[in-house]
Amino acid sequence: MTTETATHDGPYVHGYSDTEARRLDDQANTLADLLHAGTAYPPGSRVLEAGCGVGAQTVHLLAASPGARLTAADISGESLARAQARVAAHAPAAEVAWHHGDLHELPFPDGTFDHVFLCFVLEHLADPAAGLAALRRVLRPGGTITVIEGDHGSAFFHPDSPAARATVGHLVRLQSDAGGDALVGRRLHPLLSAAGFSDVTVRPRTVYADASRPSLVEGFTRRTFVAMVESVRDDALSAGLTAPAAFDEGIADLRRTADPGGTFHYTFFKAVAVKP
Repeated sequence: MTTETATHDGPYVHGYSDTEARRLDDQANTLADLLHAGTAYPPGSRVLEAGCGVGAQTVHLLAASPGARLTAADISGESLARAQARVAAHAPAAEVAWHHGDLHELPFPDGTFDHVFLCFVLEHLADPAAGLAALRRVLRPGGTITVIEGDHGSAFFHPDSPAARATVGHLVRLQSDAGGDALVGRRLHPLLSAAGFSDVTVRPRTVYADASRPSLVEGFTRRTFVAMVESVRDDALSAGLTAPAAFDEGIADLRRTADPGGTFHYTFFKAVAVKP
């Protein structure tokens, strides 16, 4: 979907504004039950959250795994400061070790962690398999990695609109030009296998919003997906991908999917694998 981090591979296409931080928080809170279901770590286990960003997912990890020894890492010092403030506000008793650095160059010894968790990170890496291999090194044999990614190709909606689909396509193109892949969700099984993990399982986590599910219409369709696409307007225009009127028409049509009579569908993919 979108991540909260950046790496040396390229810039974070959504930026680091206060608006983006709020959008990430809305996304994490709206999708917490869907994405975090089944993820809980035993007390005392050593867990690395790679690409913690502003901590939107961190607080949900801590809530599900009291007593786990969490290390949260991110390359953005600004995002890491936001994450520390968020954890202090939402989980003041939690003890978290914070690391400022690139996930490709983690300073931890081999086999430091029992579990690794990353959410909306691989989509921003030019070489996701290399990133996974770097994380595999710091995971102990028998330890698990959990990876959650979106796939913008899974978005479909009513009323359908060529203009809306084209506008989503501009976001996909911008992310590709920045060295990432907004369609990475469909690749999780082969990526994890290529990085040397075993027992790879990938399961879809589907969001469907219509008038009978107003919290998802507001929290996901409007405040997560449409807001995410709308945030790249200036970049899409600067890159010459579209004209202002065409982009705005696409956004207006996306917003109609959140009106009465509209529907919106999106699929996330959650993978769990083991280091042999």
